Amino acid sequence: MRALVFEHFGAELSVQDVPSPHVPADGVIVKVLATGLCRSDWHGWIGHDTGISLPHVPGHELAGVVVEVGKDVKSIAIGERVTTPFVCGCGTCDPCRNGNQQICDHQSQPGFTHWGSFAEYVAIEHADVNIVKLPTSIADETAATLGCRFITSYRAIVDQGKVREEQKVAIHGCGGVGLSAIMIANALGAEVIAIDIKEDRLALAKKIGASSTINAVDVKDPVSEIIEWSKGGVDVSMDALGSQATCFNSIASLRKQGKHLQTGLMTDDHQHPRIPMDQVIAKELEILGSHGMQAHRYPEMLKMIESGKLSPQMLVQKTISIEEAAMALPSMGQFEHSGVQIINRFT
Repeated sequence: MRALVFEHFGAELSVQDVPSPHVPADGVIVKVLATGLCRSDWHGWIGHDTGISLPHVPGHELAGVVVEVGKDVKSIAIGERVTTPFVCGCGTCDPCRNGNQQICDHQSQPGFTHWGSFAEYVAIEHADVNIVKLPTSIADETAATLGCRFITSYRAIVDQGKVREEQKVAIHGCGGVGLSAIMIANALGAEVIAIDIKEDRLALAKKIGASSTINAVDVKDPVSEIIEWSKGGVDVSMDALGSQATCFNSIASLRKQGKHLQTGLMTDDHQHPRIPMDQVIAKELEILGSHGMQAHRYPEMLKMIESGKLSPQMLVQKTISIEEAAMALPSMGQFEHSGVQIINRFT
C-alpha cells in the first residue's frame, strides 16, 4: 500500500510502498477514504511522543470502509463505512468497564502506538469497542474531522464543562480544537468569545458561532478584556492551544466556581505551567482535562450533525493528496492554516 512515512523524528516525510497491515483477531482493516491532518500528528513527527517506533506512518483522524474483519469481531461487517476515536480502548480494564475508553489503561492510538491512517489501509484493534458506524448523510471528509479535534472538544464542552444555554464561554486558541469548541458551545446556546493572534482564524471563529473575538496581539491584557465582556468572568474557559500563556489566561478569566478545560497539548517547556492557584482556591474553580471521547458517545453527536445543529464540514479548509501532505504536515508547527486539511487522494 502507499503511505506517508518518516524514518527519523523531524526529518523529511515521503510517500512509500509499504506492507499492508494484518487484521487483528479482534480488529478490522479499514480502507482509508479521508483522513485529517492534526497538530497531534505534528507533535508525533517532531518526537514529542516517545512511544513512537521508527519508521512510522502518522494519521489518527479517519473515515473509511471495512475491508477485512478479524475472526473474533461480532458487530462489524465488511463494507460498512466507519470511523473511530483516536484513543482506542481495550474494553477490559477498569476505565473501559466504567465506560471511559478515552483513558484506557492499555489504549492504542493509530498513528502513535501503531501505523496510522496516512495510508491506504489502517488496522483498528478491539473493533467491537472502538468502531463507529457512519450515517450515509455524513461525507467521508466531514467524518475525518471528528476523530480527534471535534470529539475532544465535544466531550470537553458537553461532558466535562457541561456548558448550557446563556452561559459565557471563552476559547483560547482557534485551531481545529478551538474552532470545534466554539461551534459546539454555540449550538448549546452559550455565548462565546474567541481569542487568537491571527485575524483569519478569528474571522472563521465569528463565522461558526463566536459572538465576540479578541486578537491577543492587539490588546495589552486579554484577561481584563474577557472579564469586562462577560461582566465578571466566564462560566467555562478552554485552553485549546496548550501554552503557558493560554493556560494561565484561561484560568484567570473565570468567574467564581467556573471551569477551566485543558485540551491543548502541553509539551516541552509548557508541560508544567504557572497557574493562578490563589484564584483556584478563592473562587472554587475547577480544572478539567479532556482526552478524546468514547465510541459509545458518538451517536448523540452524529445526530446533531445530521440535524444540522453542528456543521463540522465548515471547518474543512481544503482537501489534499497524500503527496501534498508530506509538505503540509511539517508546516503545522508554524500555525499557518485556519481550518482543517483533509487527505482524500491516495493514488
